[in-house]
Amino acid sequence: MIKPWQGIKILDISQGIAGPSCAQMFAVQGADVVKVEPPSGDWGRFVGVVDGEQSALSMQYNQAKKGLAVDARTPKGRALLIELAPQFDVVIHNFRPGVMARLGLDYESLVKKVPDLVYLSISGYGPDGPYAALPATDSVMQADSGLMYMNRSPDDQPRRVGMLMADVVTGLYAAQALSAALYRRHSTGEGLHIQTSLFESCLAFQAMGLLEHSMVGAKPVGAVSAPNGVFDTADGQLTVVVLNDEQFARFCRAIDRETWLEDPSLANNALRMQARARLQADVQAVLRQASTDEWIKRFTTHDVLHARVRDYDSLKAHPQAEHLGLLQPVAQPLLGELLRVASPIEAFRHEGQAAPLIGEHSVAVLRSLGFEQTRIDQWLTDGVVTQAQ
Repeated sequence: MIKPWQGIKILDISQGIAGPSCAQMFAVQGADVVKVEPPSGDWGRFVGVVDGEQSALSMQYNQAKKGLAVDARTPKGRALLIELAPQFDVVIHNFRPGVMARLGLDYESLVKKVPDLVYLSISGYGPDGPYAALPATDSVMQADSGLMYMNRSPDDQPRRVGMLMADVVTGLYAAQALSAALYRRHSTGEGLHIQTSLFESCLAFQAMGLLEHSMVGAKPVGAVSAPNGVFDTADGQLTVVVLNDEQFARFCRAIDRETWLEDPSLANNALRMQARARLQADVQAVLRQASTDEWIKRFTTHDVLHARVRDYDSLKAHPQAEHLGLLQPVAQPLLGELLRVASPIEAFRHEGQAAPLIGEHSVAVLRSLGFEQTRIDQWLTDGVVTQAQ
């Protein structure tokens, strides 16, 4: 299959998650993405679960890219990047405002050489303003953007969402904007400078919640219907959701409690919410009497909203994940075979591709861009470029 971004060349100078995850989506969809990082490696290689020079973070968000290691702290390294950047259709970075200008790789400098350049800048808080120069990590952003407030506990304590949500969400918004900019370039021949930030993306992600807040103020934390929640079974846990009267009737029949349908205190969701503590306790007492598999069988028969509460080991055996081919083995250099989640888009769910080592393709990339071998050899000797062994 000819993939949609085949022929598009992307220079990914970003580190961490937001920029790399955006570029990774394009790599999976056919773009030729060159990952540029210092000889010491993208800092994301050493965050979280790490093995050697790879982390789960770096392997997930740099798959299918070519690795080029350049020391941009040196004048020769900066000159090399300035020379090769105009050969790309897209440049992606996620440094603080001003960093790319100091390197000579800002949009204003490059667009003079490449008028139709599509340039993506991702920052913490945006290109200017009172917070623009501040550092921004996922935890900082979850606090400052309201994500922790959105995820607060029933006793109103703010809680961090247990994944790097701010970065991942920003990568998704950036990828959509980059697709739109490339379509615009195809239609008009004009490039575009796209600017977004973790702060802007996190607010956009919560747009409905902010609208609700402006309409009714702070809402109580918790379920909006009853019964609704996670319940223990005889051998595990299930989540069960009942949203309206028809679903409540099906639920009662599934658990052999049709008498609840005659209880006037449970006649509608508003009344069930008033009786929620009692109802939740009664449901819990019933569900403990049988196994998870038994309840799944009954709830499936009666079309009740439910799901097994899975850990990651159980998820690996999920019948639907297996059917869709969502978990794929990938041969990762130096680490062996690992199981990785494939693209959620079936058309791009191809064989797994590994993430590069630091500078794994440095020489090959520079040769493909037309640099003479004598120059490449000198850069290697000077330590300006690093080639993985």
